[in-house]
Amino acid sequence: MMPDSYCQKKKSSFRITISLLVILIMPACMQRGTDNLPALKVSDNHRFLATADDDPFFWLGDTGWLLFSKLTREETEQYLENRKQKGFNVIQVMVLHGVRNVVNVYGDTALVDGKVDKPVITPGNNFEDPAQYDFWDHIDYVVDLAAKKGIYMGLVPVWGSNVRGGQVSGEEAGRYAVWLAERFKNRNNIIWLNGGDVKGSDSLRVWNIIGNTIRRNNPDQLITFHPFGRTQSSEWFHNENWLDFNMFQSGHRRYDQDTTDLAYGEDNWKYAQYDYSLVPVKPTIDGEPSYEGIPQGLHDTTQPYWTDNEVRRYAYWSVFAGCCGFTYGHSAIMQFYRPGDNPGYGAKEYWTAAMDAPGASQMKYLRDLILSKPYFERIPANELLAGEQGTKYDYIAITRGEDYLFGYTWNGNNISLDMSKLPWTNYSIKWFDPRNGTFSSAGNAANDGMVTFNPPGDKENGNDWVLVLEKIRI
Repeated sequence: MMPDSYCQKKKSSFRITISLLVILIMPACMQRGTDNLPALKVSDNHRFLATADDDPFFWLGDTGWLLFSKLTREETEQYLENRKQKGFNVIQVMVLHGVRNVVNVYGDTALVDGKVDKPVITPGNNFEDPAQYDFWDHIDYVVDLAAKKGIYMGLVPVWGSNVRGGQVSGEEAGRYAVWLAERFKNRNNIIWLNGGDVKGSDSLRVWNIIGNTIRRNNPDQLITFHPFGRTQSSEWFHNENWLDFNMFQSGHRRYDQDTTDLAYGEDNWKYAQYDYSLVPVKPTIDGEPSYEGIPQGLHDTTQPYWTDNEVRRYAYWSVFAGCCGFTYGHSAIMQFYRPGDNPGYGAKEYWTAAMDAPGASQMKYLRDLILSKPYFERIPANELLAGEQGTKYDYIAITRGEDYLFGYTWNGNNISLDMSKLPWTNYSIKWFDPRNGTFSSAGNAANDGMVTFNPPGDKENGNDWVLVLEKIRI
């Protein structure tokens, strides 16, 4: 049932259809939206993201794909405040999930005749006056509320299936991108996610038009490409000037379910490793790993569901391999599953309960750990392993800075290092628990070369630990 405010609306006589001839004429109300968040940029070493003041920005994202269409203003406040408290600083959202009959929770229509270059707008933006509030004003409201909470919005202009299906031409996409860029140009908390669960080779021309158009009109806002499962943006767009950083979707399949050419299975660190080796250097991130609370393999609900244990593994593996952050996801959150819905992908709990799923609460521990040390000097360092790095669940991930080292094991496997490769005389040893963010000291040691570190507990999947070594200054 729609809220009373919707039932009272009679907007049809107030709507203004934006024609192709006047789409570039922007009313003054569209120019609002400045905020106090700093703009983002690529760091000087091109490996990470930073604020305009050169402070580290560790991307901790959540996939709230249907936020703009499913939640009321009050529910949006509830969701964004929850994410703020859990340390998330980016929400990935679809601007247009579809192009035909796109309507939000208030009954506001997005487009005229399903044309992306014909947004339906009203004059003004007073929510209390039905004649002055529309689909796009609601998006403005959400984006500005996020800014007040210190959250950046990763906006997908139009979900990839619409373009792949031939519902958006290159010319329409170009006009729409101009309109979007102009509307959001004064907001520092906008990051553009071109594409949307699609291969870049599907409608390559359209994706380049959108990317180049936003870059030309909004040169100070970051742009990436959200690709199809088991692919990465660098495959098609790494050398494009509009692409500031790469994104890959490691996807939702187990090792034995992966039938792609790469067949990386659950090894999302391999995408990061590949992107890290490319020239020119650009940051990279896993923008969609396996969601918490979704079936392994995605579609078959009789399969086991991914849990917080696996989410942590994807997070630490990718970040330690060189990623500039990580995007978390939950099946119920990404679709905002509520009573009365027919849920996709076998979602078992409503979004209000899923907000406090274990994995969502644990992501901030990774962010806090990474930011506790000098940020921009951090590099992948698996060459410090003594012997094999391990395969599948035995894989060990190492990252370090000048005076510290982190080593991650997902299953309580021993971590053997050749410490002779580090110019340290003495160092301290701690174990970091990714489940609760606590440290336990294991004493100090002199650098005697080969060392094996034995984490707490037995060897079993999900008994994950981070080895923390710090140089002792004398």
